Amino acid sequence: MRCWVFLMLALPVYSQDRTQARSMVISDRGIVATSQTLASQAGAQILARGGSAMDAAIAANATLGVVEPQSCGIGGDLFAIYWEAKTGKLTAINASGWAPKALTIEVLKAMGQTTMPQEGIQSVTVPGCVDGWSKLHQRFGRLPWSDVFQPAIYHASHGFPVTEIISAAWGLETAKLGRDGNAPRVFLPNGAPPKVGQVFHNPQMAAALKLIAQQGRAAFYTGAIAKALLKTSARLGGKMDAADLSEFESEWVQPISTEYHGWKVYELPPNGQGIATLEMLNLFSQFPMASYAPRGVEELHAQIEAQKLAYADLQRYVADPRFAKPPVEGLLSMGYARERAKLIDPGKARCEIPPGEPLPSRGDTIYLSVVDREGNIASLIQSVYKAFGSGVVVDDYGFALHNRGGLFVLDPAHPNALAPRKRPFHTIIPGFMEKGDVHMGFGIMGGLNQAQAHAQFVSNVVDHGMNIQAALEAPRFTKKAIGGCDVSVEDRIPKEVRDALTAKGDKLEVLGDFSGDVGGGQAVIHDSASGLNWGASDPRKDGAAVPEAAQYFAPPRK
Repeated sequence: MRCWVFLMLALPVYSQDRTQARSMVISDRGIVATSQTLASQAGAQILARGGSAMDAAIAANATLGVVEPQSCGIGGDLFAIYWEAKTGKLTAINASGWAPKALTIEVLKAMGQTTMPQEGIQSVTVPGCVDGWSKLHQRFGRLPWSDVFQPAIYHASHGFPVTEIISAAWGLETAKLGRDGNAPRVFLPNGAPPKVGQVFHNPQMAAALKLIAQQGRAAFYTGAIAKALLKTSARLGGKMDAADLSEFESEWVQPISTEYHGWKVYELPPNGQGIATLEMLNLFSQFPMASYAPRGVEELHAQIEAQKLAYADLQRYVADPRFAKPPVEGLLSMGYARERAKLIDPGKARCEIPPGEPLPSRGDTIYLSVVDREGNIASLIQSVYKAFGSGVVVDDYGFALHNRGGLFVLDPAHPNALAPRKRPFHTIIPGFMEKGDVHMGFGIMGGLNQAQAHAQFVSNVVDHGMNIQAALEAPRFTKKAIGGCDVSVEDRIPKEVRDALTAKGDKLEVLGDFSGDVGGGQAVIHDSASGLNWGASDPRKDGAAVPEAAQYFAPPRK
């Protein structure tokens, strides 16, 4: 039996009886899945022009920075995994920026800070996105660099109608945007966030994107944009200097992985939280998940308890490996999973779980996925962290700077303590998994939600045979904080299941049918046996999976 058959397992005989709302997109050409349709369309057009999956991913990402500015943009960081169909090779990049050299724990404490600032200029680290784009395009791009920015420049210049979920998220940030002089001028036209369908223009961001298209990464790290960023920082008392920008380089990294019931699942190594997904899957493997009812009490209880165990380790150990030594091999060993799984009581929820002691090692966000007609897959995630990041908008160029520095801690003994030129613990993670002929790029957004959402998605596919659209749509749980028995669940999880979880000791917050709190995701598949591609997009976002158009029409006669 060919591996692609699993894609059909969850499809009922009669479509009116199925539980998923959308169908997968299936094509013998490329597919782009993003959280906003204009970005998906931009990527699909790049594919139709002969671009690679990476060309399309960069084009879609740049467009998302325009049409979903509260979530991502050139002021943020980036992580990506790229699978080459011809060689079967996985390549990954960590384009997360470092703290300014002059920003230290002592400096912040002298300012009266007792915890790491979550907004404002002191929460800003060097944005890694543009450098990440540059390195990825140099290695995997086909089209000229300037071409991939044209859709984003167009929408920033000509304007675009703001979509429903993005408008709602934008509207929650009026107070935050009002704390910076630039932000309301750019993002609160006529003094208010744009309504659904209102056409929004950002000519300042268009100017920044034009510079990047013309001059490459230099425009951002040494050129006019760098000068504007440093001017903005100095005006607000920030510590970033020219060398912090010019000396920054993103890093090629080797993905980490685990085996889950015959599937190889890949995440990126620390400083990101992807290791928690793999640890959760190792814990899942200690239970008969496939025999449990999907989203039933046995499955959910085991998964929630596994999340608590993995996230306790996440908080304790994950940091920039250039400064700390996260015990990656120990955390991912099956022996460690077996010992930790013994802490899961089938009849009772544990509210406080300490981190384990693994053996030491040896030695608001967007996610998009793209598959091109050759089967190459880009799994890319990029973010300014919280909505509109730090709330600081760069002078003259209309983009928000992220607040990734807010994820440092001010305890000097902690692995994730703030230090000069150190990268903070990171929440954004791209995913990839494969079995036989099936190769899948996937990801789900949403802060600390991401690793636990990845694990639930993988279990839906592997344990219950759901196709990628059904697996994205299935109701999820999320824990918004590390520790405690608080758990948020979508109300499509039946009431009797919720009552049973409450009886075990969980304190449930019941969310809506398709809640943004559990994140929105995208996924694509290449089946190397049939040559077909498959795409899916989460209804919790405004986006879609859009296929590359075929060349229907002959070129006009001259």
